[in-house]
Amino acid sequence: MADLRVNLAGIELRNPVIAASGAFGYGREYAELVPVERLGAITVKGISPYPTNGNPTPRTAEVFGGMLNAIGLQNPGVDRFIHHPEYLPYLRVAPTKVFVNIWGRSVEDYVEVARRLDAERDGIAALEINISCPNIKQGGIAFGTNLQLAQRVVSAVRNVTRLPLITKLSPNVTHIAEFARCVVDAGSDIVSLINTLPGMAIDIETRKPRLANTTGGLSGPAIKPVAVRMVYEVRRAVTVPIIGMGGIASAEDAVEFILAGANAVAVGTAIFRDPTVLVRIVDGLNGYLDAHGYASVQDLVGRLELPT
Repeated sequence: MADLRVNLAGIELRNPVIAASGAFGYGREYAELVPVERLGAITVKGISPYPTNGNPTPRTAEVFGGMLNAIGLQNPGVDRFIHHPEYLPYLRVAPTKVFVNIWGRSVEDYVEVARRLDAERDGIAALEINISCPNIKQGGIAFGTNLQLAQRVVSAVRNVTRLPLITKLSPNVTHIAEFARCVVDAGSDIVSLINTLPGMAIDIETRKPRLANTTGGLSGPAIKPVAVRMVYEVRRAVTVPIIGMGGIASAEDAVEFILAGANAVAVGTAIFRDPTVLVRIVDGLNGYLDAHGYASVQDLVGRLELPT
């Protein structure tokens, strides 16, 4: 059996398969469906300084090749996350690594969450800075599509925490490699990509948007080719570990991302259809490595063979 262990900036994972933020709740919601101890890590829903109810419903819509969502980063706020037994106290005894996604409407918001979590860092393997969500009116994607703002927020968070930092990049830019270099220079230890693409669906009978927010983030298989291309571009620009995501629904999908240069992969939308997909991807990766004579998944990273 191949060695699936990976090292992300000093964080040792038993395998490269991660539950993506927004798709796995806070871990407890899936505990009876998924053997969490089989996963490399889980990333919790985004945490802000204050409780947030999110956007009005309807907030999701199935579309060809994936789904649109405009949840609006609903969360209990950092204080409740730290103290309520359903959140961080539960995650501290989870049998896998835990990444905490953080967000805000200002640089100060990001700093406040990071500072609070740094003080409570037992059980937290890393912070994922979400600078790329398209579903909130302030902050979110604005930080991820402006190099100066991206630099400011990552640098500010770096100054208040000793935890490893993952920065989640937006696909809604012309040159994503520039943003990867920018956030790494600002102190990010790892980059994750891609977040959702802005999209819209219309009910032609009512002539109204299918989402109350009008637009939402497109995820699922439809965005995978875009995500693979962007991982490839970022790998050529930075040397830090990359977590690739965007439409992964099988071990074959995961292998594509790893060949393009991802050190680990995060699975999101596919979990809603079948939560056991996470374990099947782990097993499928093992099968692929064995079938192709690789002793370790690390031997596969970036091994894309380009045409001559």
